[in-house]
Amino acid sequence: MDRFDMALATATGRRRMLAALGVGGVALAAPALAQELARLGFRGARDERPLTGAFPGKGTMILQRATPPLLETPMSAFDGDVFTPNDRFFVRWHYADIPSSIDVGTFRLKVRGAVGRPLSLSLARLLRMPRVELAAVNQCSGNSRGFFSPRVPGAQWGHGAMGNARWMGVRLRDVLDLAGVRAGATAVRFGGLDRPATPGAPDFAKTLALDHARDGEVMLAFAMNGEQLPLLNGFPIRLVVPGWYSTYWVKMLDDIEVLTGADEQYWMAKAYKIPTTPQANVAPGTKDFPSEPINRMVPRSWVTSLAPGQTIGFTPTIPLGGIAMGGDHGVARVDVSADGGRRWHRAALGPDHGRYSFRRWDAEVPLRGRGRATLLTRCWNAAGTAQPMVANWNPGGFMRGVVEATDIVIA
Repeated sequence: MDRFDMALATATGRRRMLAALGVGGVALAAPALAQELARLGFRGARDERPLTGAFPGKGTMILQRATPPLLETPMSAFDGDVFTPNDRFFVRWHYADIPSSIDVGTFRLKVRGAVGRPLSLSLARLLRMPRVELAAVNQCSGNSRGFFSPRVPGAQWGHGAMGNARWMGVRLRDVLDLAGVRAGATAVRFGGLDRPATPGAPDFAKTLALDHARDGEVMLAFAMNGEQLPLLNGFPIRLVVPGWYSTYWVKMLDDIEVLTGADEQYWMAKAYKIPTTPQANVAPGTKDFPSEPINRMVPRSWVTSLAPGQTIGFTPTIPLGGIAMGGDHGVARVDVSADGGRRWHRAALGPDHGRYSFRRWDAEVPLRGRGRATLLTRCWNAAGTAQPMVANWNPGGFMRGVVEATDIVIA
């Protein structure tokens, strides 16, 4: 038995797996601290970015909102290893009614709807199934929303509403095969243990087309980076949808429903919709446009070795490093500029951990002289798609992918 099986076998009591694996079924914050975080509430601007270390299983994070928890990863956590530490991995919940402990002995994953054999699966049963592991970036649809201009409503994330992990779990396809999907099925809907605090509000649920759900990559994950899922990142299991935005990565997953028609519920029919235009781009102020549910991620890249506004001494060349992601394809190329795009230099790519992972890049870049310098980094993915030089805009603040600038000072 490995550590996950042993924890299930030996744990006892209401919080048995949490205690056995070292998480602890604690509240999200102590009462006095919770009151203070609630007072801070929603962060309305990207320059109001208090840090907090108050949340269980998490180190120092940027506080976007306390209830429900929205915690952003500081960019410094992305410099170095391409896998984001679990205790620095961003947190995003839609509803504040989140279990603060899970009884793994009584927990069940339901599989229902258009299936031949409705299931109620224990964690022990899932852990006995064949396991898979895959590296993939989990990125909020609204990552970098705080940089949209003009501003749009919603959490004003910087660039840290994302993380990269090695996810371990079981194939969704294998679970669906256990249930026996019936002829005529077209889609699969997923729900979790979080609940709306307001009566009548729709439960959070997301849907994938059946062929996508059965592609062999979509996973029910119980571990990330070799450890159990943190409570705030979806313990005991979450859906992993490689290459797609994290709105589909349902946390604390406990319900799978096979559908025979389109999902007309709120979270698919109305929420997380993007324009059906290149780069999901419309003119600021546009309200009426054809739309579709957000889906595949786009290429992105960042400088992580230097922080915005940092001052460094002049040398003829400087080393730069950072991360890139190809969206739904692997990273093929990264170019870097230290003069606002006048001259570009090819970066060296680090190890390839798979098409859905971050990839490290490094370059030695010449400087023009002292003063302000604008660093740019541009990624191409394996499908030939490059980051655009002009930012997109849409009223949801979704799917930003523009070449990002980092301004530094050369002394």
